[in-house]
Amino acid sequence: MADPAPLRYVFYIAATPEKVWEGFVSKESNRILFMGAELEAEWKAGGAMAWVGPGPDGKPTKYVHGEVLRYDAPKTLQYTFAIGQSETMSRVTVDLVAETEATKVTVVHDQWAETDSAYASSADGWPRILSRLKTLIETGKTFKPH
Repeated sequence: MADPAPLRYVFYIAATPEKVWEGFVSKESNRILFMGAELEAEWKAGGAMAWVGPGPDGKPTKYVHGEVLRYDAPKTLQYTFAIGQSETMSRVTVDLVAETEATKVTVVHDQWAETDSAYASSADGWPRILSRLKTLIETGKTFKPH
């Protein structure tokens, strides 16, 4: 059986690439987008990254973790991605391209293992995350995830 197909999303955000980039990498926007989870990242190739928040027992829990593969601000961010304690990694690539009055945002989530249980939740989650990010950048506020 073949590995799952790449997830690919294209959005347009009415802001500069620098402002959109900030939306992806800043602690503040990530805290808003991910309901208080903290983005911990070392922004260089090989740097660790994780979204950490309170677990059911109140103790810090890694919701997502990975490693920065490429950090070329404000154009390309690429990192590995695993949910929770899983060591099964996929890859996320975010590309930003300036347009006349907007930034074209392309997200490709690929290199999925056939057995990666994060595929379905990622397929559902990316449109929500990108819509919330777009709303946050364009209006300064966003909506609850669901």
